[in-house]
Amino acid sequence: MGSNSVTDATFTQDVLESDKPVLVDFWAEWCGPCRMVSPVLEEIAAEHADKLRVVKLNIDENPETARAYQIMSIPTMSVFVGGKVDRQIVGAKPKSAILKDLAAYL
Repeated sequence: MGSNSVTDATFTQDVLESDKPVLVDFWAEWCGPCRMVSPVLEEIAAEHADKLRVVKLNIDENPETARAYQIMSIPTMSVFVGGKVDRQIVGAKPKSAILKDLAAYL
């Protein structure tokens, strides 16, 4: 999963300048629901790699980006299209629900 991590330093290049939609999973080590969502997002990433990039941003290590996008609760999954937040999914959900939220991009 390491290669799928983004930081304050790489956010612009990896997310905002991406030519395809990027789902950013805002998470932290201490967040139980984040750990439930993580494997689901990894599956979605593997199944839909051609259409959607899935990356993780640790809010404890990268507070600037979390602040910039006013992330209040985690997990929050934000889909960026063309450098802007196009959709936000808040809270742990089952895979079917997340796929429904992402249907427009897949």
